[in-house]
Amino acid sequence: MHATTDFVRDDASPGPAATAPPPAPRAAPAARAALDETTLVVRAQEGDVHAFEELARRHQDALFRVAVRVLGNRTDAEDALQEALLDAWKKIGSFRGEAAFSTWMYRIVTNRCTALLRRSRPTVPVSEVGEDVLASTGSRSPERAAEVDAEMAALSRVLGRLPDDQRTCWVLRELEGLGYAEIAEITGAGETAVRGRIHRARTALAEGMREWR
Repeated sequence: MHATTDFVRDDASPGPAATAPPPAPRAAPAARAALDETTLVVRAQEGDVHAFEELARRHQDALFRVAVRVLGNRTDAEDALQEALLDAWKKIGSFRGEAAFSTWMYRIVTNRCTALLRRSRPTVPVSEVGEDVLASTGSRSPERAAEVDAEMAALSRVLGRLPDDQRTCWVLRELEGLGYAEIAEITGAGETAVRGRIHRARTALAEGMREWR
């Protein structure tokens, strides 16, 4: 399990907290869970760490899934997510709502992942690719299970050879289902560049997986 609610150190405070007015009394956990995202963001910007923890709780599964699929292993993904959440807490004052909060968080996480990828080149574990990519569902015979495992291993190898920018864009599009405009916002690239990266990734994957088609 990956925990995200104990990431704030004593010296880690959001940008505006030093000049913001004292935060309003904190709501109980059940009450916070019922608040809309905009209200939680405002409270977090006022220094309410529990409001930010609720935001993290709502988005952590999707963010962790992206980190695992981009980085290739759970340990690095957990580290990237924890550091990204700490970054987000410190920078929450800079969030202006020009994009969705989830988009803003995706960008911070993918930036952390990219920094880690620059230092290493992981091989994606078979279990982390996701059988949804291969459209393999339902019960399988032992023979079919072995075939699927081999196919997923092949897909992992091909993904591991993709350039970092292509891999990130492909994961966000094909595995997370995000639109091109949102991916452009997350990666800081133009939408045309995003489409090009995804096209090249798809071409490389099709070529690398030819024997499985």
